[in-house]
Amino acid sequence: MAFVPRGVIPPIITPLTDDGEVNYKVMRQMVNHLIDQGVHGLFPLGTTGEFYAFDDDTYRKILKTVVEETAGRVPVYGGANHITTRGVIRLVKICEEVGVDAVSVLTPMFVSQTQEELYDYFAEIAASTSLPIILYNNKPKTNVTIEPATVAKLAQIDNIVAVKDSTGDMTNTAEYIRLTRDNDNFHVLMGRDTLIYAALCYGASGAIASCANVAPRIAADIYDKYMAGDLKGALDAQFTLAPLRIACNMGTFPAVIKEGLVQEGIPVGKCLSPIAELKPEEKEKLHQVLAEMGLVEK
Repeated sequence: MAFVPRGVIPPIITPLTDDGEVNYKVMRQMVNHLIDQGVHGLFPLGTTGEFYAFDDDTYRKILKTVVEETAGRVPVYGGANHITTRGVIRLVKICEEVGVDAVSVLTPMFVSQTQEELYDYFAEIAASTSLPIILYNNKPKTNVTIEPATVAKLAQIDNIVAVKDSTGDMTNTAEYIRLTRDNDNFHVLMGRDTLIYAALCYGASGAIASCANVAPRIAADIYDKYMAGDLKGALDAQFTLAPLRIACNMGTFPAVIKEGLVQEGIPVGKCLSPIAELKPEEKEKLHQVLAEMGLVEK
């Protein structure tokens, strides 16, 4: 399959109104802001986009809004996450209808699968569609991991084109790359924003980076400068981005991402309950981080 997931791809937040409805006007604003700042793709309805919060009709409308506003300028990756295989396939069909370029599929939540069950899960989903599929390993959230040997086996399926590794375990990422390095059809994406530069050094093709919502140009610089051979510039950009990702530990994810955007003047609203907004002292700490990054005034 010719599709290559590459560069820095923000898992775009889902802006909400005060009454918890999707703010589609601000979502279009976010699409243009991120593309104008140089990101290489957009990924609606990932973990950062609170994918778990929306019914199928809203899911469809969010995807359609992002696809329409993007207008082919960068690839759009749709999140298709569910506990059951048939649930994921239902969402993948919506992705096909809307016209996304690829889908990201998380390991099932709550259910603790064996590696054999995970292989069958992803293989059945891949067989249901012609869309490129990115495997999504977020062990810290799901308590389920896709082991490197399982990823290497899944990489032999033609339309499984990548894995996003959000474990934060660089050894795991390196094993994904080592075991698939002879497969030109398969790629590895970093899912931990503090490790983008390291992953590129090992051979990753890019990153799905939540902090790129707040600092898109800084995040994109890690990739762009690395690819241009400016290794010092890429590492400097990585070090500039790191404090923002570390600051995400202050609140329940993705509260810090949304608060950061609000402080930048983009009215994305709050997360859906039960996720609380940051406490005043946490907002001040975040403001200091953003100011040191040059994203807001001191």
